Amino acid sequence: MTVTERLLHYVSFDTQSDESSETCPSTAKQKLLGEALVEEMRALGIADARIDADGYVYGSVPGTPGAPAIGLIAHMDTSPDCSGKGIKPRIVEYTGGDIALNDTTALSPADFPILNRSVGKHLIVTDGTTLLGADDKAGIAEILTAVEELLAEGGAHAPLRIGFTPDEEIGRGADRFDLAHFGADYAYTVDGGTLGELEYENFNAASAVVTVHGRNVHPGSAKRCMVNAQLIAMEFHGMLPVHDRPEATEGYEGFSHLCAMQGEVELATLEYIIRDHDRASFEARKALFESAAAFLNAKYGAGTVEVALRDSYYNMREKIEPHMAIVEAAQQAMRDAGVTPRVVPIRGGTDGARLSYEGLPCPNLFTGGENYHGRFEYVPVEDMEAAVRTLKCILRNAAK
Repeated sequence: MTVTERLLHYVSFDTQSDESSETCPSTAKQKLLGEALVEEMRALGIADARIDADGYVYGSVPGTPGAPAIGLIAHMDTSPDCSGKGIKPRIVEYTGGDIALNDTTALSPADFPILNRSVGKHLIVTDGTTLLGADDKAGIAEILTAVEELLAEGGAHAPLRIGFTPDEEIGRGADRFDLAHFGADYAYTVDGGTLGELEYENFNAASAVVTVHGRNVHPGSAKRCMVNAQLIAMEFHGMLPVHDRPEATEGYEGFSHLCAMQGEVELATLEYIIRDHDRASFEARKALFESAAAFLNAKYGAGTVEVALRDSYYNMREKIEPHMAIVEAAQQAMRDAGVTPRVVPIRGGTDGARLSYEGLPCPNLFTGGENYHGRFEYVPVEDMEAAVRTLKCILRNAAK
């Protein structure tokens, strides 16, 4: 089976995770893909392939004795930000210009200039009503295609440990990952984007829920006694720096992102994610939320505004830097595969960030996908094939 055939099959599974769920996995439908992957892995000869009660999939491929055991990790869930049900992918030979996804929606280089890099390639696109799911089913497809080709070709390669996780998109992918069972010396998440990207530093991440308590009174007699929680919530948001938003930042620049809001006069809530590569700046962003709440409580009364902050993950750079040989090995593997490596910071996070803090150094590799988490997601077939070659080179080079 080719990497393209695998991706087209995997995206037929709706595996959207649910951050409001308390179960693991957060949605039972993720296990349907996991069970299918176990069946496929066993058919490839991975005899120990299994899925555990929490929906994590594991398997191993023996390799050259004395070579390091290398882990390859991808996640099965798709983002809650956009529907993953009834995905209708198609392959377009891209010659430039707009791609009509449906009668009213187009994928355009005017909106997404990165499309211009893919002229002459074959793009797997959506029908403009769902995401594609290449994040991270492309990673899964690339890992298993590399395994299939290695086993068919024979020859020396490092021992391989495979891990497919649920719930990465809601920050829980590493929560119940069985590191002791996994048994890798180091690993790579195959969960990146643009061709050639190699990432070993990511955002420090936190979530913030701002709850505002108001007091409702009939508007005809509300003077000096109504407290409108919605207006105070707007005032809170107005105290945050206007340019520290995702749409105004890039590279190493951090942000605070308003993800959801709801409210009435009596009660309003704002839900944010907070991101920054620099730990001191990250802590300062969180402190700003608390100081804004303190200011408004002094103005409107104690308990009017509550802020609940929760750290999600931290920048893995400090855990990777003592193991830079694995970054250099990935760079060399890319060059051997005909890919120019590009070391960039992750403007997000991966399971590898958490796993690196738990003792498994785990940089992130490209999959080729673009515009994740939305209707304009796409992935070039040729870039997925380059990812497969890269993974094979990583495993073969480590056995030399």
